[in-house]
Amino acid sequence: MDAEAVHVSPAPYRPGYERVAERILQLIAELELRPGDRMPTENELAGRMGTSRTVVREAVKILSALGRVRAHKGRGLYVADDEGMLGSSRWGGFFLPTDLDHVYMLFEFRRVQESAAARHAATRATPAELRAIADAAELCREGHTTGQAALFDRGDDEFHLAVAAASHNQFLVAAVREARRLQRQSNIIGLRGAVGSHTAEAVEEHAAIYRAIRDGDEDAAAAAAAAHVDRTLDDYRREIQRRVFG
Repeated sequence: MDAEAVHVSPAPYRPGYERVAERILQLIAELELRPGDRMPTENELAGRMGTSRTVVREAVKILSALGRVRAHKGRGLYVADDEGMLGSSRWGGFFLPTDLDHVYMLFEFRRVQESAAARHAATRATPAELRAIADAAELCREGHTTGQAALFDRGDDEFHLAVAAASHNQFLVAAVREARRLQRQSNIIGLRGAVGSHTAEAVEEHAAIYRAIRDGDEDAAAAAAAAHVDRTLDDYRREIQRRVFG
């Protein structure tokens, strides 16, 4: 076979610190470290991973921003222990943002919790809570129409948390917040922020969820929330297939 006839798409470029961030998370899981446990030093991590302290330091900055690692000056690195009332030892402690099985399980969980939150909100939301949901949906729409990704993301977070708050169930609020935090880690570390371009669809899906909650239609609210999560998972699947198959 002519070698020139075979074309292999090169793997997409990834900065070294992103790969090291993934490997640090994997190491935390392998060592079964729990929140508050001390981690290997930057020097030790660099030696384990065959890289420089500079690269490790950049990886630690990412993980610190995502709430997975705490760096104490003069004391070293620790597994973060401030990740919400559900406890990171049961959630963030085992979740690997680059493990596709973990990502899919997370979306299964999100589908259940978001549907339940919307269903309860349809019968429990106060007028003030309905306004908060509507305002967050409008913030998303503004972010989309003006091309301001940060504004859209803020509205998206506020929308889902406002729906959860309107369920009047603090466990659902905590679960929604934690699952979205983990999903953000998967997007940033596993897919380098590639997911999130389908904002137009999300804006309309938010509107459908809001209308169902406003109208007190439990079934429609739950179905709209489930459809929204399913569409987001489809975005992830497409991006993963694009990266795997080119």
